[in-house]
Amino acid sequence: MSEAGNGDPGRSEPVKSETGSSLAPHELAHAALRGAIAAMAMTGMRAFTVHVGIVQETPPQAILRQRAHGLLRKVPRKKRRAAVELMHWTYGAAGGAVFGALPDGIRRRAWAGPVYGLVVWLGFEAALAPVLGLKQAHQVRPVERLGLAADHLLYGFVLSETRRRPQE
Repeated sequence: MSEAGNGDPGRSEPVKSETGSSLAPHELAHAALRGAIAAMAMTGMRAFTVHVGIVQETPPQAILRQRAHGLLRKVPRKKRRAAVELMHWTYGAAGGAVFGALPDGIRRRAWAGPVYGLVVWLGFEAALAPVLGLKQAHQVRPVERLGLAADHLLYGFVLSETRRRPQE
């Protein structure tokens, strides 16, 4: 019998982990897809914030420019922006899968996605940027930090699926 209780043999049963998360492969794939789509939404917001001067350099651009420039040089110049976006969408998909693995009781709350998005951003600011030695992390203007926080709120909002879920 499937998760929906209709006996659909094409759907795998969810397996509740000790944390209470639904770990069915199709659910994690769905969460990863939501993460990629949420990262794509961030791309749109970032295009706006960059063009109006709020954000000077996005975190994926800073990482590739400062720490993976050799890798980026292997990508043809005209395709580099696409490579940066693909990296960001892949990272967003991974973040979506992690969000999907959170306990259902937490993940299904309206605030969970936006808070998760902010936690991802704060993790970058507090841990990843300093570990990578990104120069930008120490020089970001307050308005730029607000712009980056806002796009991570959007990421979490899209990730959390704001539609009303059926009651079990």
